[in-house]
Amino acid sequence: MHIERKAGGMVEDVVRELGHLSLGTRLKRIGETLQAQTQAVLAAHGFEQPAAYFPLLAALDRLGALSVGELSQAVGVSQPVVTRSLRGLEEDGLVASESSAQDRRVRRVALSGQGRGLVQHARQEAWPAIEAAVAQACAGLSGDLLAQLGALEDALAEAPLKQRVKA
Repeated sequence: MHIERKAGGMVEDVVRELGHLSLGTRLKRIGETLQAQTQAVLAAHGFEQPAAYFPLLAALDRLGALSVGELSQAVGVSQPVVTRSLRGLEEDGLVASESSAQDRRVRRVALSGQGRGLVQHARQEAWPAIEAAVAQACAGLSGDLLAQLGALEDALAEAPLKQRVKA
């Protein structure tokens, strides 16, 4: 097996070199990097919870009590992922859930008092630091990255890759 090496003995970054062909892999890699680095910032600010919990906490803080399905839509991840995260949040005492009065099959989730305190602390301490660090990392990019990603999400929702391949 032959491994292509660049000057200095570095292995070629194949995902980067493949361009649009591996865009999904590259975005996932960037997301995983941001998630891991966000976790490090949270830990430095004294937060022990996984970084993946914070979008759920922020959604519940912003929108109030939600069903699992609504929370899944609010943060854009699958219901099984939300359900697993909610178990951890409940174990940590950050959320509470109860059956809906209108439909006992629907579970409504809300921040507990402890969860509201954690979100308030995160909003004051860690979130501004993370926001500024990510903005700084993106500052040297040409074009508006967030708008580009939004346009990509919209385009993929309008015409998924499978549909584009067939066309």
